[in-house]
Amino acid sequence: MALVRLAHCTLGVSHYSLSVLAGRSRMLRVCARRLLCTSSTGSHKSGNFDPDKVIRVTEGNSIKRVWKILRDDVTKLPGQSVADIKVPYETDIVIIGGGIMGSAIAYWLKQRNPKGFTCTVVEQDPKYTQASTVLSVGGIRQQFSSPENIQMSMFSADFLRNIRKHLSVLDSDPPDIQFNPQGYLFLASEAGVQTLQENHTIQKEHGAKVVLLNESQLKSKWPWLHTDGVVMGSYGVENEGWFDPWSLLSAFKKKAMSLGVQYIKGEVVGFEFEKIEGAMLAETDEPYMKSKNVLIKADDDNVYPLQFAICVNACGHNAGSVAKMAGVGAHKTHSVLKVGLPVEPRKRYVYMVHAPTGPGLDCPVLIDSSGSYLRREGLAGNYLMGASPASDDEPDTSELTVDYDFFNNRVWPEIAHRCPDFEELKLKSAWAGYYDYNTLDQNVIIGPHPVHGNFIFANGFSGHGIQQAAAVGRAVMEVLFDGGYKTIDLTRFGFERVIDNRPQFEKCVV
Repeated sequence: MALVRLAHCTLGVSHYSLSVLAGRSRMLRVCARRLLCTSSTGSHKSGNFDPDKVIRVTEGNSIKRVWKILRDDVTKLPGQSVADIKVPYETDIVIIGGGIMGSAIAYWLKQRNPKGFTCTVVEQDPKYTQASTVLSVGGIRQQFSSPENIQMSMFSADFLRNIRKHLSVLDSDPPDIQFNPQGYLFLASEAGVQTLQENHTIQKEHGAKVVLLNESQLKSKWPWLHTDGVVMGSYGVENEGWFDPWSLLSAFKKKAMSLGVQYIKGEVVGFEFEKIEGAMLAETDEPYMKSKNVLIKADDDNVYPLQFAICVNACGHNAGSVAKMAGVGAHKTHSVLKVGLPVEPRKRYVYMVHAPTGPGLDCPVLIDSSGSYLRREGLAGNYLMGASPASDDEPDTSELTVDYDFFNNRVWPEIAHRCPDFEELKLKSAWAGYYDYNTLDQNVIIGPHPVHGNFIFANGFSGHGIQQAAAVGRAVMEVLFDGGYKTIDLTRFGFERVIDNRPQFEKCVV
């Protein structure tokens, strides 16, 4: 059954086809949209902001309005810094979130058609001081239980291998993400062997280079491992390891800007909606309200409306609250619109230690059967450690302070048991960051909302976003330009499964 009844038009991604946007003269489109017509007969706002602080283009003088729009277009040149650019009046595509996911999506859209449309990325923290991207450990692996996750990470590995081809910018040094191809090693006790074998079968079916090792083989390859309680291990021999997250983010952002993407600093505080003539919600017979403007709070404490055709939600752990501002989960009775985006922040800790007698270069990313992990950091005897807490012991997410008791009571004992070289170490530093945690099934939610067709999800990666960004960026580009997935079919990961409560569980969440 149709979710929106239409008298004379069809809503959805195809209604905002970029092939149409790309084929129109920008000046003609702007003038026609501003001076000749509007499809709205009413409006609605959502979010938390002071209406008196909303700054708008004066409606009284059409010539002045056109002049401001054209002036803004002339001054928005590629390569400008965030500080140089005011909030534009309009954009074809707005991406909320300028971290690794938003920047990868912006890159893929613009590399497909650099001149055909405008793209604006809104980032609240352009220095990325609390961004999940730069606070992650930068791992990449193909050892997942879901075929889609395996395929996405395999594509991303190939993308990173050829990163100079993809993300180099004229007259700049080619990107160097300092990839360390040491592989991931998952260890399983007797209780986890069957799951490890089942995952291994799926991984091999999709081309992942992984091997299963018994206890004696593990001990032979890594003599420093204490294999007590370990029955089997799964090791990725290709396309797995870690890289520098900041370097990858910088490369995506720099390339996107070189293609004409505009980054602006601001906080999204709400949306404005317009009523579409002849469109009614099928269940309630209410007028259909399409999101039209995103409201951005700037450094001057004013709120600026940015008109868009398509909005991509790529704002990480804040995705759930932004989606609600856009009408996702905000309706009290409608069977689809009352369902919110099940993404929330989950705090995770990373501990950096110095262990001069540690494994050294011969250290993979170790995922112990207990859940604690370890990887080398540089060449001077430093290592990163961490673990996910029990589901009934999730830490407070209101701030990013570090729990050192979690290290002393959980992480250090488990790692030292598996590798006695870590019984003596020095804790050098620690930090906390957020997962954009999908509470339904810990998998990405991607694609358009079934009612709000111009609102696109790229959320809920639950710690896997940095390694899947390249693939997700391409997938969003395919949805918007081609009307569907052309390479990796991510249909199972659409928002429809949230509505129907059909989780697609990922078993390999670290």
